[in-house]
Amino acid sequence: MTQPLSAFQHLPASLFTAAAVRELDQRALTDEQIPAFELMSRAGQAAFGCLLQRWPTAQFLTVLAGPGNNGGDAYVVAALAAIHGLDVNFYTLGDHGQLSEASTRAREMALAAGVEVKPWAGVLERDSDLLVDGLLGTGLNKAPAGELAELIEQINSHPAPVLALDIPTGLHADTGCALEPAVRADLTVTFVAMKQGLLTADGPDYCGDIAYACLDIRPAVLKSMAADVERIGYQVLAERHEGLAARRGNVHKGRYGHVLVVGGDEGMGGAAAMACEAAARSGSGLVSCATRGSHAQAILMRRPEVMVKPVVSGLELLPLLERASVLAVGPGLGQGSWGELLLQQVLQSDLPVVLDADALNLLASPGWRQAFGERQVIMTPHPGEAARLLDVDIRTVQNDRFAAARDLASRYSAVVVLKGCGSLIAHPDGRVALCSDGNAGMASGGMGDVLTGVLAALLAQGMDAWQAARWGVCLHSAAADRAAHENGLCGLLATDLMPWLRRLNNYITH
Repeated sequence: MTQPLSAFQHLPASLFTAAAVRELDQRALTDEQIPAFELMSRAGQAAFGCLLQRWPTAQFLTVLAGPGNNGGDAYVVAALAAIHGLDVNFYTLGDHGQLSEASTRAREMALAAGVEVKPWAGVLERDSDLLVDGLLGTGLNKAPAGELAELIEQINSHPAPVLALDIPTGLHADTGCALEPAVRADLTVTFVAMKQGLLTADGPDYCGDIAYACLDIRPAVLKSMAADVERIGYQVLAERHEGLAARRGNVHKGRYGHVLVVGGDEGMGGAAAMACEAAARSGSGLVSCATRGSHAQAILMRRPEVMVKPVVSGLELLPLLERASVLAVGPGLGQGSWGELLLQQVLQSDLPVVLDADALNLLASPGWRQAFGERQVIMTPHPGEAARLLDVDIRTVQNDRFAAARDLASRYSAVVVLKGCGSLIAHPDGRVALCSDGNAGMASGGMGDVLTGVLAALLAQGMDAWQAARWGVCLHSAAADRAAHENGLCGLLATDLMPWLRRLNNYITH
């Protein structure tokens, strides 16, 4: 079948920290008895192959090498380029007098191919067709400074495209944070195993396109370590049949659950309306909405299938809770007394629930915080809401999204969706999945409200919180990718996802 567009769906499902990748590298050297120079040669060959494929007309390369094994990879690329007849400027940074044995052999290979190796003297020529970044690799743990920072600034201001070897210099392999300045690459060729930071936070922006080269290491070696994070997307989950099962004929609407959306304080009825429509379009058998009376007519006009009940107090919510099977709470809820009264009743219920937006902001307030134990709960914070829930600042959350997501899931005993570039789904037991679908057009109002409705509908149809969060986030992101492909990123609206939610949930992708 035709698949939803995703720039990263070709990448492996297993994501690792830099330390884990170094361990895998070491296992390849010892268990497979692959000489270090052979592994380095394979890395250089893979990168050079990608270079020729992406930039077949490039003639004048500037290759930049640091003193570590990343620099050794750069020596191999330079040697192959020279052998191929390309002009190569090769600059070193740092002390190349104490190279590893493998990097020394790579240097000798480059010299034998006619590459002139020179220390960087402060200026990058402007006539290069392509820059190759082999400066640091995955060992970075602090922001570049001094000559390295100056060189990175010149790389980023250079008119030529950039090929990064393994990871762009300045990007943290574990967190995806750019420790500025950081190289902005057009293509990153990463080796051995996928580093988790390439696909979240700043990672996609700084990596550009990503190619993966396993360097012909046997799959058994690569599978000998459990992945730190699982990469998921619509395509892979659909192929594994992790979505909804096909419907049979002898069923009724009660079989597919009853979602109650709670939200829509004065002036914010649209949030509740979008969550309701998303729940209906994602397959919930029944959808009700507890909201302010002033929004009832508008919601009914937009979606007459929704049962709208104006409520003014928590007590009025109780009969609706008795009829519902799943709750979606937070879109447009507000943080005033009306929202507090409704949330109070929701927290006393044991129904499965999706908590978003102001439900999370209230939960972060003193006196409201609680763990949910065995209750099926999905929390969907953006970084600001996550920061409030953890009582830290947003920078702390974004500096290590993986740690923040795990902390939230553990602290609140809930499945957590930490939204953003490379959305993370965390389970209280420590498991984390990263959705590699989605696009920058999703940075618009209402996207989270739609996701809330999607997740609630999946819970209503029998998925548990972990299953619903995985499939729902990927479904939502893939729908946004399809909608963006039709008309572009700028101006993408949350309601543009509705027809695609229905199609993709039914595996209709063309």
